[in-house]
Amino acid sequence: MEGKMRSYQTMLNNGETLPIMGLGTYSGENDRETTEKAIRTAIKMGYRHFDTAKICGSEQAVGNALRRAISDERLGMEYIDMYLVHWPVALKPWVDYPIPKEEDFEEFDMENTMERCLEMGLCRSIGVSNFPSKKIEELLDFACVAPAEEMHPMWRQRKLRAICRDYEIHVALRWGLSQGSSVIVKSFNPRRMKENIGALHLKLDEWDLLDINKMEERKIMRGECLSNDPTSPYRTIEELWDGEI
Repeated sequence: MEGKMRSYQTMLNNGETLPIMGLGTYSGENDRETTEKAIRTAIKMGYRHFDTAKICGSEQAVGNALRRAISDERLGMEYIDMYLVHWPVALKPWVDYPIPKEEDFEEFDMENTMERCLEMGLCRSIGVSNFPSKKIEELLDFACVAPAEEMHPMWRQRKLRAICRDYEIHVALRWGLSQGSSVIVKSFNPRRMKENIGALHLKLDEWDLLDINKMEERKIMRGECLSNDPTSPYRTIEELWDGEI
């Protein structure tokens, strides 16, 4: 099974490859021991792509599990494969809770942040999520490296996908195995983790894809907590999304 998982890769626009199926490591309980155990189990099954974030509270568990399971410490210590800016805002370094306070916001300096991580060798690829079309185009005005973007079947964003195609931006569609793109699955249950690997062999026919495109589109995490008048760069949710919400 491990060998089969390794053969499923997608190539990013900078020439780096990424396993098309990754394991999401967010847990409501945020229990470090449970998370580490799940990651070690996933590694044995063949998973080589793990999704984490500061706000998820799983970074330390992911690092511990990788250092313990993989002999090459560089995979857990010296760099990450892809660094995503989760929202087009900046918060103070110590903010690790889901809903920031007004005093937690900082000036958002996208131009001098992401590509510096590439130059320093801290990551191999960069990307963004929750960026509407206008902000993607503003980013590309100065970016030397086109970032990746993140979407899912309930938030298909046709306008943004068209821009991504125009600029040859790799689109990470969570429902997109049929598109040859990367997906993130989330379960710590070993049986379901194994079942999710089976999706690599699942094919959607034309009617399946049509049904997905007919689904009502809605954004679950809209980012209301990231807009406020005094300190956020966005006074309203409409400004955050440039009217695309």
